[in-house]
Amino acid sequence: MPNDDHQEDHKTNNKVSSASSWQSVVNDWSADKQSFDMPWGKLMMWIFLLSDTFIFSIFLTSYMNVRMSATVAWPNPSEVFALTIAGHHIPLVLIAIMTFILITSSGTMAMAVNYAYQGNKKKTVYLMLATALLGASFIGMQAFEWTKLIVEEGIRPWGNPMGANQFGAAFFMITGFHGLHVSAGVIYLTVIARRINQGKYDEKGYHIVEITGLYWHFVDLVWVFIFAFFYLW
Repeated sequence: MPNDDHQEDHKTNNKVSSASSWQSVVNDWSADKQSFDMPWGKLMMWIFLLSDTFIFSIFLTSYMNVRMSATVAWPNPSEVFALTIAGHHIPLVLIAIMTFILITSSGTMAMAVNYAYQGNKKKTVYLMLATALLGASFIGMQAFEWTKLIVEEGIRPWGNPMGANQFGAAFFMITGFHGLHVSAGVIYLTVIARRINQGKYDEKGYHIVEITGLYWHFVDLVWVFIFAFFYLW
């Protein structure tokens, strides 16, 4: 009998403990507890970037499918994207410079975020404008690349004298979509830098710089995949 009483007490204690635990959970939820300290704008940027990741993933997956199923030989990137400088045929030199520019812009953007949280408004503005300038340089080089392919090589979205016709459609669509993102990023950086310089965020804080940086780093990361798929494969 004493053992039975002990077991009953133990069961009762477990029920009380379980009820207490669930009551604690209910209290936490009803009190609207915050799990992560994240500004609303930053959360929205992450959601936008996630949706954009799906779009670029679909584009690149479609590109791989088209390339592997093409019945005509795919153009050689070393020939298509080569430049003749001082009589020398140099493959991928422009693309290497464009990639270096975007990687450098990621560094200047990271430094801008760091100085923003330190409260150094002047350096933040300068570094954001430097990032925007690098992005604009990238767009200028991409415009030069497109002009060369269209005017000199005769590549079109519906045709390609250098190989498979699908090459032009895939190249212009994916690099053009990325170029639009870079262009939007340049405008975004310029506007935010101007507002910071005007003191618009002195009271709100400088979370907006980090949010802008998230977008720019995403654009740079996407270019790494485009570079690998189009120019190295």
